[in-house]
Amino acid sequence: MEAAETPQQCNIIVVDDDPGVREMVADYLAQHGYAVRGAAGGSELDRLLAAAPTALILLDISMPGEDGCAVARRLRAANNATPIIMLSAMGDVIDRVVGLEIGTDDYIVKPFDLRELRARIGAVLRRAAAEPVAAPSGNLRRVSFGKVALDLDARKLIAADGSDQRLTAMEFDLLQAFARNPNRVLSRDTLLSLAHHKEMEPFDRSIDIRIARLRRKIEEDPAKPQVIKTERGGGYIFVPPRSAG
Repeated sequence: MEAAETPQQCNIIVVDDDPGVREMVADYLAQHGYAVRGAAGGSELDRLLAAAPTALILLDISMPGEDGCAVARRLRAANNATPIIMLSAMGDVIDRVVGLEIGTDDYIVKPFDLRELRARIGAVLRRAAAEPVAAPSGNLRRVSFGKVALDLDARKLIAADGSDQRLTAMEFDLLQAFARNPNRVLSRDTLLSLAHHKEMEPFDRSIDIRIARLRRKIEEDPAKPQVIKTERGGGYIFVPPRSAG
């Protein structure tokens, strides 16, 4: 099943210390209309990002010096929300968990099928569709989530002092799914369908990891969540604040 894409409008950076992998991925994606640049590590990635923005980063975990997790953590700390797909040679669950906790958007295990890689790229790019031009504040739609509000148009979390925090595409999709289904228990399978756009995998705890990350952003006390609550054996439920009066 081919997904609708607009690759001619998208450029991708492949970060991998193996030139053979960079060349293989670049050649394949170029055949499908993507503009691809390659980087051997984090410093080269920084130079490419400074020269021109990118739509998506394919980031290998196991690299000498600054590994992929460190690079991703640094980008997210700098409020760079560019979608990231991690490439893992080991396929170890711990690698996946660390990547998801950092805020990456997906992962794929080496050796991977290039067709699957392209499908995952297409899915992530669709989720991270270009943000709309900011509208006048009176026209923005906001949903209260604990100590912050979700701005559905700008795809950001707005704090009480007016400051904002960008979300990864996956984090926004999850909050949007909760906003559209208040006071309703959403199972992990349902959340995967609504926000993750892929089938449940064995030992896949990506939803739990992302919920934990979101709670740190929205809850007054993440250890005692009151906004996104856990329903044991069921999933999660968004409890909006009671309306005044």
